[in-house]
Amino acid sequence: MLQLLKPTQLEVCALQWEGHCNEKPVHCNEESPLLTATRESPCTAMKTRRSQKRKDTQCQAFVKRVIMSRLFKIIMISTISTNAFFMVLWTDYKTRYNLFRLFEVSELIFVSIYSSEFCMKLYVDPINYWKDGYNLLDVIIIIIIFIPYSLRKIKGKHYPYLNIADGVQSLRILKLITYSRGIRTLITAVGQTAYTVASVLILLFVLMYIFAVLGFCLFGVPERADLNNWGNLALAFFTLFSLATVDGWTDLQQQLDARNFILSRSFTIIFILLASFVFLSMFVGVMIIHTEDSVKKLERELMLERHMTRMEEKHVILKRQQEEVSKLMQTQNVDHKSFTELVEKFKKTLRHTDPMVLDDFGTSLPFIDVYLSTLDNQDATIYKLQELYYEIVHVLSLMLEDLPQKKQSQSLEKVEEK
Repeated sequence: MLQLLKPTQLEVCALQWEGHCNEKPVHCNEESPLLTATRESPCTAMKTRRSQKRKDTQCQAFVKRVIMSRLFKIIMISTISTNAFFMVLWTDYKTRYNLFRLFEVSELIFVSIYSSEFCMKLYVDPINYWKDGYNLLDVIIIIIIFIPYSLRKIKGKHYPYLNIADGVQSLRILKLITYSRGIRTLITAVGQTAYTVASVLILLFVLMYIFAVLGFCLFGVPERADLNNWGNLALAFFTLFSLATVDGWTDLQQQLDARNFILSRSFTIIFILLASFVFLSMFVGVMIIHTEDSVKKLERELMLERHMTRMEEKHVILKRQQEEVSKLMQTQNVDHKSFTELVEKFKKTLRHTDPMVLDDFGTSLPFIDVYLSTLDNQDATIYKLQELYYEIVHVLSLMLEDLPQKKQSQSLEKVEEK
């Protein structure tokens, strides 16, 4: 389509692309509506970007620094922990009656802090805020916090389901997940094991289904059947679940032995071996493997963050040194082309008899640490050399002891020959 345009028309379109998006579009080629549509779409996109650009970037950056600061995290963790402690005290009726006013004031403070946190995070990034699952968890918790107030206003204080709304307030402690990286790592590990765990649970369900039908036919149908534990398929499933967790299986087996079922012991032993020792152990092993992988990943991320922090600190130090050198160059009266030339000229003025101040260098902790480790290495080297010298002397002494014996043996051999 662009090849059909004349050079003048291309220039007009280029000008329209750069600076005239807000004006009425110029029809560079009326016979090509496709080009007009494609030319208007970038202008519309640029208008959208301009409209989305925030004007309060400084305030946004300040609020973001506050949210990301360590002090803010400590305040939020302390607030959530204190709220959980107050909820424990609230469960005691005498304490609730004696500290009723304190509980009301503290509740207002906690709700205000949670609401302020939500507003601050939403103000910093109102679009990406809803894309984070932990932020959605915070929103759900805030909604749960306001449910009792709404029910008291709408239904009154004697609403029968108000106790449930008060009990659900214990979910507030889940806000700690947002500020605990270790808990988030464990949740990630559990999420990664969802498919494997689901497969293991399906296999366990199939096994329980087979043994439930078999147990119903063996122990629930005859005249002397155990109807309390094997009377129908639902009871058989519940009984098998007790056997799988090895909880009270001896009582269940005694009830079967009392009715003289021949295959009851073999049935119980086989099911416990398969369900408890195989499937549950497999379930625990899968969780442990994925948890270890998540912990190793977290350690690598922490090492990378520490490395990046050190690199940023080095960059800041180098930048400050460069600024100091540039200031030094600007303050010099003599004209120097570079800092290297300044150093070379300074070297020429030095003498061997000139004193050198090493107070700051020789008394610094890093230098002392390196110097002490160097002395330790020198002591170790000297000790090894001493041991080597002792061995050499010992070998030479043995050689000297052998020399007279060799001379005597040689003289005796000569006498015998004669």
